[in-house]
Amino acid sequence: MAKSKDTEQIVSGTDFPLYLYHHGKNDRIYELLGSHKAEESGKTGYVFRVWAPHARSVSVVGDFNGWDPARHVMNRMIDGETFELFIEDVKQYDNYKYCITAQDGRQLMKADPVCFHAETAPATASKIYDLDGYEWRDENYRKAQEGKDVFTSPMNVYEVNLLSWKRHEDGNFLSYRDLAKELVPYVKEMGYTHVEFMPVTEFPYEGSWGYQVTGYFAVTSRMGTPHDFMALIDEFHRAGIGVILDWVPAHFPKDAHGLYEFDGQPLYESSQWDRMEHKSWGTRRFDFGRNEVLSFLISSACIFFDKFHVDGLRVDAVASMLYLDYDKRPGEWIPNIYGENKNLEAIAFLRRLNEAVFLRFPNALMIAEESTAWGLVTKPGSVGGLGFNFKWNMGWMNDMLAYMSLNPYFRMNNHNKLTFSMMYAFSENYVLPISHDEVVHGKCSLINKMPGEYEEKFAGVRAFLGYMTAHPGKKLNFMGYEFGQFKEWDYHTGLDFFLRDEYELHGKLSVMVKALNEYYKSTPAFYEIEDSWDGFEWLAPNDADRNVICFLRRDKSGKEVIVLACFSGADVTDYAFGVNRSGKYRIAFNTDDKKFGGEGKIAKKTLTASKTPSHGKEYSISLDVPKFSCIYLVREEDAEKPAQSAGKAKRGSTAKAKA
Repeated sequence: MAKSKDTEQIVSGTDFPLYLYHHGKNDRIYELLGSHKAEESGKTGYVFRVWAPHARSVSVVGDFNGWDPARHVMNRMIDGETFELFIEDVKQYDNYKYCITAQDGRQLMKADPVCFHAETAPATASKIYDLDGYEWRDENYRKAQEGKDVFTSPMNVYEVNLLSWKRHEDGNFLSYRDLAKELVPYVKEMGYTHVEFMPVTEFPYEGSWGYQVTGYFAVTSRMGTPHDFMALIDEFHRAGIGVILDWVPAHFPKDAHGLYEFDGQPLYESSQWDRMEHKSWGTRRFDFGRNEVLSFLISSACIFFDKFHVDGLRVDAVASMLYLDYDKRPGEWIPNIYGENKNLEAIAFLRRLNEAVFLRFPNALMIAEESTAWGLVTKPGSVGGLGFNFKWNMGWMNDMLAYMSLNPYFRMNNHNKLTFSMMYAFSENYVLPISHDEVVHGKCSLINKMPGEYEEKFAGVRAFLGYMTAHPGKKLNFMGYEFGQFKEWDYHTGLDFFLRDEYELHGKLSVMVKALNEYYKSTPAFYEIEDSWDGFEWLAPNDADRNVICFLRRDKSGKEVIVLACFSGADVTDYAFGVNRSGKYRIAFNTDDKKFGGEGKIAKKTLTASKTPSHGKEYSISLDVPKFSCIYLVREEDAEKPAQSAGKAKRGSTAKAKA
């Protein structure tokens, strides 16, 4: 096919984006590659572009040409590695693939790596789709986020699997539009500040929960179109709720239609034998040393901020990227040039990723799921960090779930699991995660991790959540915990909402979670200072025999909240703890309150600090503490002071904050 003048203009307009793409610096490849509406010689159609450097030839096949590889053979672009073709008489929603003839003569039918929409699994074709045209209504929300200091603002995240939060009676998924009508008001009513979706990028196998991605620029079509997904985010924003996506740049599956050996040999995956595969996951690892792969992944991240208006990404499996010996035995990996196990290319990629995102979207949340003791994850690359602004605190999660699972009799010997997190709490900007990973594969649901009888399990969950809310760090919990779902999460079915509606303790737990969420948002002491000891002070850290800890949180104005948590299986009578000042202290929140399903054992609402030294303090308070409870106390004089408004920025942008 001879190139027309208009085709030449199309090609020449791509020279610089191609140059940037091949140098790993194009974070908008979704404007270059894939399928895009275009005109040639006054005719309207679509131009298709795909990178396949090892291919002998590439054809576009689809509904519009009977899937015949001979009909629409693509032309090589100026770089000799990327193929392009304009086709008229194609339309939105047409199915298509690339037929790639490999060097050995094999013909490979591949989905478009940069498609915006796809057939619903198990079908695997890409679909032509125009992302433009959705009319956003979230301008007020987005304006309110500008300059907001995320570090001193409340962040309480509700993690959701969109396919299994709720199902229709016939078992079918709720659509994105259905979720906009049902999930958004639920999250708003329960008092969360953010929602986090498990992966929604297109994936073939539901049992992977979305973590084996074949479409890095397309949201799954199981629940609707890209515009439907935009409408869901729009509704969350109009309700004042931020949206975080789980994003998977570490690996991809070996499905024949996907990125796997895309042009007949390793392309997106590393060609080095020791870096090619995640054996235990059965997936391929991205080649972080290849510039085109860097442009691909960074553009995948950016498109969700740019076109879908998301607020943040939770970057999955960062540890698997950082270490060359991750999940490998001796002899299965080759050290880097310094003889170390660090993946230098992956480190450079993560730094570049965060720099690129924050440059274009300074209010973004970039959250690392990093499970090791790697340092400076949330510090800028300029000082040796990875450049994220938050990191999941997996150490806290493991310690606390191990502690809470113990019979209270044995907790005294594991008291350090309650307190050790404060040894490193300010080394990074942390999110405290009780995620989907903790309620599957025989680990039990959160409530079923608790020892004891039926009522004691609820009391244990209430006490744990009270403690978690007060602990330094942003919060994340997985759907179903809020009403005490007993069975483990099952991606095949929706949550057991009937428990909340039909059983008293489940309903009252939901009431408590809502009240706790609202208390958290209205209490700056719980979120304003999370990077230093200025916002935290131990009052009684070492009472292992009685399974009790006591500490206080402090906001920037000096206003304090005392937190007393009892994880004992028996009431603790006449418990005294030291306080900084005299006066009357009011119980502001009590997980043992009858309205939350507790026994309501504390009759007094106000306590007076006596001039009796305790725990190194001049004054102390004494009270009977119910088993499995968490209590917040505020000094009445402080309680009368108006709370400061949260989240006012003191720095230019979140990207530059906390260097």
